Amino acid sequence: MKAVEVTRFGDPSVLTLVDLPDPLPGPGQVAIDVTHAAVGLIDVYLRQGLYKDQEGLAQPPYVPGLEVAGTVRAVGEGVTRFTVGEKVAVLPGNGTGGYASVFISDQDRVVSTEDYDIDPALAAAAVPNAIMAHIALTKAADLAAGESVLVHGALGAFASAFPGIARQLGASRIVGTVRTARLGPAAATRLPYDDIIDSDNLPDALGGEKFDVIIDPVGGTVRTQSLDLLAPSGRLLLVGNASGDWDHTIPSNAMWYGNTVVAGFNAGGYVPAHPETIPPAARAALKAAASGLLQPEIELLPLAEAATAHARLENHTVNGRIVLVP
Repeated sequence: MKAVEVTRFGDPSVLTLVDLPDPLPGPGQVAIDVTHAAVGLIDVYLRQGLYKDQEGLAQPPYVPGLEVAGTVRAVGEGVTRFTVGEKVAVLPGNGTGGYASVFISDQDRVVSTEDYDIDPALAAAAVPNAIMAHIALTKAADLAAGESVLVHGALGAFASAFPGIARQLGASRIVGTVRTARLGPAAATRLPYDDIIDSDNLPDALGGEKFDVIIDPVGGTVRTQSLDLLAPSGRLLLVGNASGDWDHTIPSNAMWYGNTVVAGFNAGGYVPAHPETIPPAARAALKAAASGLLQPEIELLPLAEAATAHARLENHTVNGRIVLVP
């Protein structure tokens, strides 16, 4: 099979197109002929070696990628829910294997898209993140119908799944924030935000508006500002750190005084511990995708241009998702 391999930790140039043996599914696994593989910031962080000392995460040489769509190629012993040729999408796993023409996944992370009219590029770019967004909003943030939601980094890969799922769950108002440089693309987005404002002008740009739930994949200064944007009993959900500010801290007394909750949601840790959350979240995500609630901008690149995709993510010049086509 064709694959892109991380030969060593480093800059995007370490991504190398290689030929590898076709992998075979083991018991409880599904082999997938990949048609589309999404590129995410977590792929960049892993390639940079940011998590190189974390137990269980990939060490070079490895094939990156964790969000794919395609068709079932073969099933392992004990797999009865999928058939060869069935269209599927795959939930994030350990962050490896996606940049290839064949992908192996545990069956619990495979979701059939066969009964839904969903473009496979969208299935890779949005459905896995929408599943995670549904779990985050219903389990970690406890979003209730009629509540308001603020999403920072509104056009980002994970962030872009939240407005559609929040709308599906009955949110009354959904606002996104973006940096000044992205206001143009944000104005043209098809994502179901009620408004998008400049994060560089927080909090003034919101005119005193408060939110029941704030989704923060950005971190840094935006994270601190968010505490003052929470309504009474509001919840700030930390889902990433795109700012790269790894030393940032939150003033705990502000949380106490404001009767607010700050919670973290790391899908890689949460979902394996709570597999029962996947089926309802998958149904919701597939319905959202089929009904037009998930419409991030998607750019297709050949698998061989994975290094270009990584460089653009590092330079913050991506508005939406880059999806590789093997």
